[in-house]
Amino acid sequence: MRSDDQARLRAMTNERPTQQPPATESAPPGHSLALRVVPMPADVNANGDIFGGWVMAQVDIAGGICAARRARGRVATVAVNAFQFRQPISVGDVVSFYAHIERAGRTSVTVHVEVIAERNPARPVVVKVTEATLTYVAIDESGAKRELPNAEAAD
Repeated sequence: MRSDDQARLRAMTNERPTQQPPATESAPPGHSLALRVVPMPADVNANGDIFGGWVMAQVDIAGGICAARRARGRVATVAVNAFQFRQPISVGDVVSFYAHIERAGRTSVTVHVEVIAERNPARPVVVKVTEATLTYVAIDESGAKRELPNAEAAD
């Protein structure tokens, strides 16, 4: 289709050409997307930013997904080794949680999670807002600690 035909078609359908492509985020090296969520007004603190506890809960979920895949079953959070808030998160940000396994022991898995926010749809910006390292332990049906399967079985 010629450009003047495209312009005529847009005029007939009230479609406007895209001024700027949406922001694209790429996974941090070695990380995989574990969770993507959009915070809502109920998640704000007294300052109008997303409550840090909400962010911590989402990080724990994302890290737990990664750990459970490696453990091939249930896991429980046993430690938050490090947690750094770099920038606030706002209502409407598209928040992506990327995780990778830093270490797998006999019963535990240490997971690093990086949190990326895509904000301002009119002029998209992608920023790293949080990162954390958590340790999970594999548990059986009764909640007792169990050994991880070997790495080949988990892949």
